[in-house]
Amino acid sequence: MAGLTDNPEMLVALMAAVSVFSAILVVSWPYLVRDNLDTRMRQVANERERIRARERARMDAERKTSLRSEPKKVFQDIVDRFNLAKQLEDGEMVRMMRMAGYRGRSPVVTFLAMRILMPVLMLLVAAFYVFVVLKLEQPFFLKVAIVLGVAYLGYYAPLIYVRNRISKRQTAVRRAWPDALDLLLICVESGMGIESAFRKVSEEIGAQSIELAEELSLTTAELSYLQDRRKAYENLGERTGLEGVRSVVTSLIQAEKYGTPLGQSLRVLAQENRDIRMSEAEKKAAALPPKLTVPMILFFLPVLFAVIITPAAIQVANIQ
Repeated sequence: MAGLTDNPEMLVALMAAVSVFSAILVVSWPYLVRDNLDTRMRQVANERERIRARERARMDAERKTSLRSEPKKVFQDIVDRFNLAKQLEDGEMVRMMRMAGYRGRSPVVTFLAMRILMPVLMLLVAAFYVFVVLKLEQPFFLKVAIVLGVAYLGYYAPLIYVRNRISKRQTAVRRAWPDALDLLLICVESGMGIESAFRKVSEEIGAQSIELAEELSLTTAELSYLQDRRKAYENLGERTGLEGVRSVVTSLIQAEKYGTPLGQSLRVLAQENRDIRMSEAEKKAAALPPKLTVPMILFFLPVLFAVIITPAAIQVANIQ
């Protein structure tokens, strides 16, 4: 190193050699290193196909389970015992179960049976917890009121569960619906029929939203066997319960009835659904600061005051 420092010409020559070697290496690097882009793209495509096949198999399994499963004998006996057979034909209850993704007679029977079993189960659990575990030193009638209140809550527990399932399902459909409209627009403008377009979109959208893929597959099946195709579109709007889906259903019905072009209306509706989704995200973002006010007051400000005031309090204590 000392020799190079004493001989500047040798140092310059060495640095020039390193620079030339680096330049040659950079220029020849694409020719020396194998390009794995095609391999990676094939791997991504294969992985996408595997995910799509897995989600499609899952959707088929869920559809078979929801449509062909028979109610359990215990639940059926409870429904027959309490003479609840008339409620099986309640259109509002059946529609609610369909919106939650439960189809057929078995989920309705299970729902009615659970509304009988849950209050009894919650009553027994609450009574054991209040009278045995907690051993509250409260009046007897107060403890009985607590147990009855828990049992009353158990009656509404199945309904709360179903409504929560409906909310989650609608959220999943709402998020994937604009993308499904774009795919449907591409299929329609390429010359495909509406049934083939629905079938293709259900296959493609399954990796993003299994719920929406299931609904579109059911719509495709109903378009095939229902005499009134309008009923198939209306069923799609009823099962989802979303305004964005109902607006598309109205456009499909008008195109089916009057022969109006569907491409332009689908393009406009897709953009509207994207704007609605963006406005909902902005609304949630705008509602975040007020929601953070109370946690900040409760958890942040006391710590801040303690950090600021504690040194001054220590100094005052030392002076005294």
